[in-house]
Amino acid sequence: MNKTVDIQKALRQQQNEIDDYTIYSMLATSEKHEPNRDIFRKIAKEEQGHYAYLRTLTQKELQPRSFVVLFYLFLSKILGISFTLKFLENREEGAKQFYKELIAIDPKASDIYEQEMHHEIELIDMLHDKKLLYAGAIVLGMNDALVELTGTLSGLALAFEKSSIVGVTGLIMGIAASLSMAGSAYLESKETPNEDISAMTYALYTGISYIITTALLVVPFFLFEAIYTSIFWMFCAALVAILAYNFYISVAKELAFWKRVREMSFITFGVALISFGIGYVVKHYFGIEI
Repeated sequence: MNKTVDIQKALRQQQNEIDDYTIYSMLATSEKHEPNRDIFRKIAKEEQGHYAYLRTLTQKELQPRSFVVLFYLFLSKILGISFTLKFLENREEGAKQFYKELIAIDPKASDIYEQEMHHEIELIDMLHDKKLLYAGAIVLGMNDALVELTGTLSGLALAFEKSSIVGVTGLIMGIAASLSMAGSAYLESKETPNEDISAMTYALYTGISYIITTALLVVPFFLFEAIYTSIFWMFCAALVAILAYNFYISVAKELAFWKRVREMSFITFGVALISFGIGYVVKHYFGIEI
């Protein structure tokens, strides 16, 4: 059997399996939510079984790669376990193909193939992830900041034509708006109580995401004197924020990435263009210029 198996492919997959086993085992050790711990233990056991099977083919013992394990554990703390594990499972496409090809050589691989196709991703869908529960707060803060600030800054930029004034004005408005949004989010969360969501934490996620987005949008106005250069980089920053958020949410919730990017971009840049037009009218027909 070893003569017909691609040993190099088997070794690569064996390395992935021992890495994944270690990641899931460490997550099970640190996880406080009991149902999540059970899921991690179950997946870890499956990954260990996959590794043991491949070891019979390669006749080699491998060690987990520390940098890979630490990277995914760090990612889980920052972006949540749902995003991290689905991101991890995305690299399993090569594994599915490998096991599918292996079935023709060894029928025992069919059980592993079925697990790679269904089991792991189904189990991950059952995870309780608090960071994902607060995704609504993040999109509330980010969306509002993108729409309001790109529109406001565009209008002010053409009316005032001084980058520093536009930047300071936008920063003040953004901070004030973030506090207002956080307060509204707190009241909204109180009105629709959820035992898994803290109203205060929901408000903090909303306010902080608004402030971070504000900072991202106003920075160009402090870096560049030329107003049109500042506007250009503001739009670039807005696009980066839209792409980053939608990448996260499309992986974590398995939603269409480009469809969401188009919708969010259309709203954000549409409002900005309208505001830019208002700024043009104010400047040229009302004679307001600073």
